[in-house]
Amino acid sequence: MNERRQFGGRALRYARVGRAVGGLAARLAGERYLGLKIDRLDHAEDLKDALGGLKGPLMKVAQILSTIPNALPPEYAAQLAELQSNAPPMGWSFVKRRMSAELGADWQNLFSEFGHEAAAAASLGQVHRASDLEGRQIACKLQYPDMATVVEADLRQLKLVFAIFRRYDQAIDPAEVHKELSARLMEELDYRREAKHIRLYEGMLEGEGGVHVPEVIDALCGDRLLSMSWMEGISLLPYIDAHEAVEDRNRVALNMFRAWYVPFYRCGVIHGDPHLGNYTLREDGSVNLLDFGCIRVFKPSFVQGVIDLYRALRDDDVDLAVHAYEIWGFTGLTKEIIDILNLWAEFVYAPLMEDRIRPIQDQKGEYGAEVAGKVRAELNRIGGVRPPPEFVLMDRAAIGLGSVFTHLGARINWHRVFHELIDDFDAAEMAARQKSAFKKLELEPAY
Repeated sequence: MNERRQFGGRALRYARVGRAVGGLAARLAGERYLGLKIDRLDHAEDLKDALGGLKGPLMKVAQILSTIPNALPPEYAAQLAELQSNAPPMGWSFVKRRMSAELGADWQNLFSEFGHEAAAAASLGQVHRASDLEGRQIACKLQYPDMATVVEADLRQLKLVFAIFRRYDQAIDPAEVHKELSARLMEELDYRREAKHIRLYEGMLEGEGGVHVPEVIDALCGDRLLSMSWMEGISLLPYIDAHEAVEDRNRVALNMFRAWYVPFYRCGVIHGDPHLGNYTLREDGSVNLLDFGCIRVFKPSFVQGVIDLYRALRDDDVDLAVHAYEIWGFTGLTKEIIDILNLWAEFVYAPLMEDRIRPIQDQKGEYGAEVAGKVRAELNRIGGVRPPPEFVLMDRAAIGLGSVFTHLGARINWHRVFHELIDDFDAAEMAARQKSAFKKLELEPAY
C-alpha cells in the first residue's frame, strides 16, 4: 500500500511538472512559429508555482540556473530566483520509517529527545532537531523517499526544458551545464560522501575563527541519514535587520568571503550553493556552514586559470586571457567570443581590481542583471557559446556571494582580501595538499 501511495505521489508530481513544461513549450512555439504573443512573466510565475511546492532537484536546479547569465530567459530567471528551499516536510510516519531503516527498530533509544516536527525542509531532505544520550544538541538530516528515482526523472525534465529554451534563445548551449548539474545532484544523494565533505571543510578551514563547521556524529549516521552537531544562528535577512552598523555587516561579508574562497585557493574546493538556507550567522558575525552536499572540486591548474584570468584582465593581456579561458574549458575561442566573455569576467573581477574600500558593485539593482543582459544580446548575435561544466558552480558562488554582499551593503577592500589568498599560490603545493586531504578521508575528488 505504501509503495502504491509513493508511486501515485510521483505520478502526480511528474504530471504537474510535465504540464508546466509542456505549457511552456506550447506557448513559446506559438510565439515563434505562429506569431502569437505570450505574457512570459505570467507564464514564468506559473512555472515557479508548479515547481515551488515540489521536493526534489528541479527546485534546487532552478535556483542555480537563475544565477547563470543567459541560461534562461530573464523573465524566467527572475521568477525562479524566488523559489525557496522550504518545501512542505514529510510527516512523523515517514520519519519513523527512515530512522528505523537507518539505525534499527530501537532507534529512539539512541536519543534523549527527538523533535517530531521538521526544523527545516529542503529539496532533497529535511532536518530534525534532537539530543543524544549525552545531552548534545544534534541536527538529523533525513533524505526523502525514493530520491534517486526523482532525481533521474527531474533531470530528464530539465533536459527537455533546456531543449525548449535552446530553440527560443541561442545565447547559451546548456549541454555541459546539464552534465554538471546531473553529476552534482547525484553526489548530493550520497550522505556518506557529504559526511566526508564536512570533515574536509573542517580541515580546510582550520584556524578560520569566523567560520564554523558541524561535527559529524558517526554512530547516528546512515546511507540516508546524516547526524551532526546543531549550530545556533539566524539567517541573513534577520541579521541585517538587527545590525545597522556597517562594521557588523563588513565582518559578516569578510567571513562569508573566506568561508567560500579559503577552501578554493587552499585545496581547489568550492561550496557550490551560497543559498540563504545553507548557512546561518552568529551574533558575532561568524558563519555556520550547514549543508555540504553541493561541493565542487577543481584541479589545481583550473585554480591557476582563475588567477590567470584576473591578471589578464588587470594587465590587458589578451594572450593570457585566451590561455585562462582554455584552462577553464572554453573551446572555439575567437576574438569576438573573448570580448564577450570579458564583459562578464570584468564585472565579476571588478571589485578585486581596485585597491580601495568599495561596495561589491557600484550600480544599484539586482547583482549582475544589467551586465548579463548585455552578454546575452551579444552571445545571441554571434550564435551562442557552450559554457564548460567548471563554469556552473564557480559562477553560482560568485553571483550568489555578490548578492549577499549587496544585501549587506558591505564596503571592503576586496583587492587586499583577494591578494591575501593568491599572492603565495603555487599549483604544485595545492596538488600536494589536495592529494593528502582526500587520501586521508578516502574521498575521490570528482573533477
